Amino acid sequence: MPTYDVVSSVTDADAEELWPVYDAVFADLPDIATWRAEVWDRHATRPGFRLARARDGDHLVGFAYGYTGEHGQWWTDQAARVLPPDVATEWLGGHFELVSIGVLARARGAGLGAALLRAVTDGLPHERWVLMTTDDAGDPARRLYAREGWQVIGPGLGGGQVTMGRRRPTGS
Repeated sequence: MPTYDVVSSVTDADAEELWPVYDAVFADLPDIATWRAEVWDRHATRPGFRLARARDGDHLVGFAYGYTGEHGQWWTDQAARVLPPDVATEWLGGHFELVSIGVLARARGAGLGAALLRAVTDGLPHERWVLMTTDDAGDPARRLYAREGWQVIGPGLGGGQVTMGRRRPTGS
């Protein structure tokens, strides 16, 4: 039975623990130094940062993280350029930006992604939550978001991507 925790600040040791899982899932950066310099260290210090982690015993098997997205941040500004103006005005700025969910292949299919998504968004003060994902409606991640109430609000930043949004559930 996996265990979960959510933190709002991280240490170097947390980054060291997270990197192998990130790399196994995404394999999009050459090494931990590049990941930290180009992504993690900047994201982990943003206002509203939250990291949810799933462990199987002592082993990290999954994570989800995000932060408060604001105008002046790269992704928010790029999304504002591709979304219809009324959608960008309604959804961007002061939103919770779900950046990544990653679950090791050996741990998939047991509901960890859904549990991590719920953990990282539980109790958020943000009225609007936004993410970018594949435009393939049959993709497991995309199906997860749809099951959890996320809807396509416009195109993503590149081909084969969409931007999805969800409003904070009433009573949360």
